[in-house]
Amino acid sequence: MRIRSKLKSAELDLTPMVDVVFLLIVFFTLVINFAAADQNERVRLPVSELAQPPELPPTEPMTLHVLADGNIIYNGIEYSLEGLQRPIGDHLRFLRVMDISLERVTVIIRGDAQSTYGQIADVIELCRNSNLTRFILRAKQQEE
Repeated sequence: MRIRSKLKSAELDLTPMVDVVFLLIVFFTLVINFAAADQNERVRLPVSELAQPPELPPTEPMTLHVLADGNIIYNGIEYSLEGLQRPIGDHLRFLRVMDISLERVTVIIRGDAQSTYGQIADVIELCRNSNLTRFILRAKQQEE
């Protein structure tokens, strides 16, 4: 005679594991270095004694990487100076649609150490013609 025992199926409560996963996602999202997203390995910044880290992050940053050959990288795409006008115009139209004032936009220019002053000045002039008035020029701090 065979006796059958009715065992309850073992169920695993996944709620604590899901909670831990969400906490890890939140933690890594808060800890990630977003400044690295504004950098490009093709641009080697010049060293300056006057370079200082910013006190506050810009409210509406727009990062332009000026390469040694004068081309500009914007949103991961390389443009000539003339070719940069359209993407900047598109970005500014988007900001107007989102009701963001152009006075809040800060153009961050990361010029390569081999780029010339004229190349940087041309980028600034292009931005000024688009009614952008706030600029930050990036450089490396001189190491002691």
